[in-house]
Amino acid sequence: MSNFLTSGTPYSDIQVGDQIPLLQLPAINRTTLALYCGASGDYNPIHVDIDFARKARMPDVFAHGMLSAAYLGRLLTQWVAQQQIREVAMRFTGITQLGHVPTCTGTIAEKFEAEGEKRVRIDIKCSNQYGEEKLAGSAVVALD
Repeated sequence: MSNFLTSGTPYSDIQVGDQIPLLQLPAINRTTLALYCGASGDYNPIHVDIDFARKARMPDVFAHGMLSAAYLGRLLTQWVAQQQIREVAMRFTGITQLGHVPTCTGTIAEKFEAEGEKRVRIDIKCSNQYGEEKLAGSAVVALD
C-alpha cells in the first residue's frame, strides 16, 4: 500500500509506490498565459492570439508546454529543496487547453544510492481534470 509522503520523510520510511504531495493549480485562463509570456519571454502567438490559433486549426489558444514543465518543477520543490534535485527529464504528451485544471503528481519509482547519496527516482506527470496526461517524466532527488 502506498503512502502520501510529507516533506522531510526519512529515506528509510519511503517505499516504491509512495506518492509525494500533489500540486493542483487553478484553471488555465488567458491571464495565466499572458503572465507566463511576460515571465518567460515566450510570446508565440499560438498561446495568446485566438485568430492566429484558429488559422493554425486550433479551436483557441493553449498553454505553453513549458508552463506545465514549470508546474512539475514546483511539484518537486514543494517536497524537497531545489538543491536536492539531481535530474529532471520530461516529454510533452498533450495540449493543455484553456479551462484545463493542471494537477501534478509524483510517485516513487526507485530507491538507490549514487555518489554517496541516498536518492529516489520519481515518476512525475501533469494531467488535467479529466485525467488526460499532458506532460510526463522523471526526476532524481537526493534525500537525507
